[in-house]
Amino acid sequence: MTLLQHTITDLIVHKLNKEPHGPASVALRHATVPVTESVQRLVDHLCQHYAERPGKGYGRFEDDEDNFPMARFVRQHVVEHSLDFVGLSHLMMQHLQVRADQEQLASGGYVLIARINNSISDCLLVVLITEAVGSAITDGLEIVDNIHLDLANVRVAGRVDMTAWLRGAERYISFLKGRGDVAQYFKLFLGCNDVVIALKETQKLVLGLNQFADAQKLEPTVRDQLMERAHGYLDELGGQSEPVSLDVIAQQVWPDAPERLRDTLGGEALELASGFVPDRRAIKPLVRFKANAPKWKIEFDRSSLRSGAVIYDKKTDTLVLYDIPEQLKRALLEE
Repeated sequence: MTLLQHTITDLIVHKLNKEPHGPASVALRHATVPVTESVQRLVDHLCQHYAERPGKGYGRFEDDEDNFPMARFVRQHVVEHSLDFVGLSHLMMQHLQVRADQEQLASGGYVLIARINNSISDCLLVVLITEAVGSAITDGLEIVDNIHLDLANVRVAGRVDMTAWLRGAERYISFLKGRGDVAQYFKLFLGCNDVVIALKETQKLVLGLNQFADAQKLEPTVRDQLMERAHGYLDELGGQSEPVSLDVIAQQVWPDAPERLRDTLGGEALELASGFVPDRRAIKPLVRFKANAPKWKIEFDRSSLRSGAVIYDKKTDTLVLYDIPEQLKRALLEE
């Protein structure tokens, strides 16, 4: 697997000391970490892991910078240039300590803070990494414990897309949602207002399902079945005011290979949040076609194409309707 390489502008590592139900403290480094091959490999791995994780939260900075100072810290560093990277990271760690203190179940670890560029966006990445004990074989062919960074189980991470922030985008912060308690304190640390507009998120979900069907090159009948399953499940969730889980919808809608659908819905380009209640108005396109032209409107079910009640001729670019209702037939004859 080839890792996409990111340009690392600055990187530093600090430590957050915290046991569940205990107080938090920090151990700070006072200089940036040189960018070696090991550092580059670690950052590229973390970025790929972050990009592949579904169900992230998305949002923007809170307006209240007294209680949520991250926006002020970033502005002082990026816009005003009154704060260097090390100073920025120290202020961030002080605020992270405050937020971790407020969450009893939060636990500590190494906090990697990096400013990275992927040729599209200038981003600030924050990842909390813990250690794990594995096994290694020595030169003498003995098995010993080996302590390493547990990159496979990163649960606390966030990213600020500073390029999008500077151009006034609607959303430019993302974070791993993980467990609710951890996600909440880290969201507060980032100063992220992740108010989710259910209608927009549902529309993006519908777009993601169509993108998946296109990428898989599904036959029309299989595509219709996919969309009908998605519509039925989402309509049920919407009726019961139950939130969407991207993992669950992938299992429900594409049970033969749910990881494929999950990868599409969790893709970074879609920026689809998890945990919103589906807007039932926005899922209608899954099972119905609807279009307006200057002089007509039309709406019909997908199943009409399979049954032959509606036929589209690509060569002549015409739409033929069968089984015209008597009322419409009489009106047309009278005209």
